[in-house]
Amino acid sequence: MNESEADTIVEIYTDGACRGNPGLGGWGVLLRYQQIQKTLKGAEIDTTNNRMELTAAIEALRALKTSSRVRLWTDSKYVQQGITSWLPNWKKRNWKTSANKPVKNADLWKLLDSYSARHEIQWCWVKGHSGDHGNETADRLANEAIDEYLDRKPTMERK
Repeated sequence: MNESEADTIVEIYTDGACRGNPGLGGWGVLLRYQQIQKTLKGAEIDTTNNRMELTAAIEALRALKTSSRVRLWTDSKYVQQGITSWLPNWKKRNWKTSANKPVKNADLWKLLDSYSARHEIQWCWVKGHSGDHGNETADRLANEAIDEYLDRKPTMERK
C-alpha cells in the first residue's frame, strides 16, 4: 500500500473491559483518520467482557458517517475470529453453532454484521497490554467508562 492509499484508511482500535464476568463493563474506541482523532467510550451494568468487546466494535463502526476503508484492531480473538470465520456459518445455520446451540451474543453479532456491511474492513488482532498505543488507549477508555459510571452511581441511587 502506498502513502496515498494509507491516507484513505480509518484506523480503529477497540477494547472492552469487565469488572466481574458478568459484571460492570466498559468499552473504548480510538478512531484515527489522517490528522483527525476521536475517542468514544461507554459502560453497561451486568454484562460480559465479550459483549463489551463486541459493543466497542459496533460503536466504532456506527460512528462512521460514510462508507469507509477501515483497519479495525482488537485484542479479542472472539471478535476477530467471529467476524472473519464463524459468522458466515452462523448465518447459514440460522444463528446456531456447529453444535446446534444458539449463538451467544447473537443480538450484538447481528448488529456488528449490519454495520460491517457498509464498510471495507480489515480485521486485525493485536496482543493486549503489549504497549501498542492504540490498544492501550482503547483499554484506558474502557476502564475510564467503568470508573465514571462508579463515580456517578451513588448520586443516581439517591434519586
